[in-house]
Amino acid sequence: MTRDEAGTVTVSHREAVAEIGISSGPLNLVNKSLLRALHRALGEVAARQDVRCVILHGGTARAFCAGSDIREFAHLRADASEHKILFEDMVLRNLAGLPMPTIAAIDGPALGGGLELALACDLRVVRRGVALGLTESRLGGLAGSGSIRLTRLVGPARAKEMLFTGDTVADDVALAWGLVNRVASEGSALDAARALAATIVARGPLSNKLAKDLVDLAQDLPQEAALSRSTVAQQAIFDSHDLHEGVAAFFAKRAPGFLGR
Repeated sequence: MTRDEAGTVTVSHREAVAEIGISSGPLNLVNKSLLRALHRALGEVAARQDVRCVILHGGTARAFCAGSDIREFAHLRADASEHKILFEDMVLRNLAGLPMPTIAAIDGPALGGGLELALACDLRVVRRGVALGLTESRLGGLAGSGSIRLTRLVGPARAKEMLFTGDTVADDVALAWGLVNRVASEGSALDAARALAATIVARGPLSNKLAKDLVDLAQDLPQEAALSRSTVAQQAIFDSHDLHEGVAAFFAKRAPGFLGR
């Protein structure tokens, strides 16, 4: 395990899974130190060829992440983009842009900027009874990138309700709306995320990378343009070692040895 010099992020590796743990006080508040540490951790993980899945979790804190540290807001006005917004957006983009599947394991409340962190992951697993919400409007604030990512997940009407009211949603509602993928009824969300990650890393890593790209493109491009990209991705799969290794392993009744190429 490695710990960022500021002590706000840990990175550990379990075979092909990298776990990034937030350690920013009992509520894991988003501040400059956390964002810098997370930025470095994401760069470290992205550079590793052996990582096939990433889990983001809240460590031992009471919250996965309770949002921004509002004590940093006092002097942020016209220069907020320079000192907070742009860098925070870049870190979230880097998280969303990791080439491998990512899972947010939510064992405590994910509120405001905390839910925005989780929304930047591909999948979300929440422990039963944990509250989720973009609560910025309660302080007169705004969830910027979270508004966009939330809308893509749950649709405009539900997103507007969450944003306008600042209310949290229960785990069963979050599951029904598609805000989360799984609810851990027994044990921790981290344990459930690890089980999900174990399934993911057993599959073809190149297949998962290209599938992630295509799903994201499906939301960004017109259908015909996205379908053209899917044809290119399919050809890359047929050119790959992994597909032919998977077929050989199927007929030999053995586990495949995927190489990610």
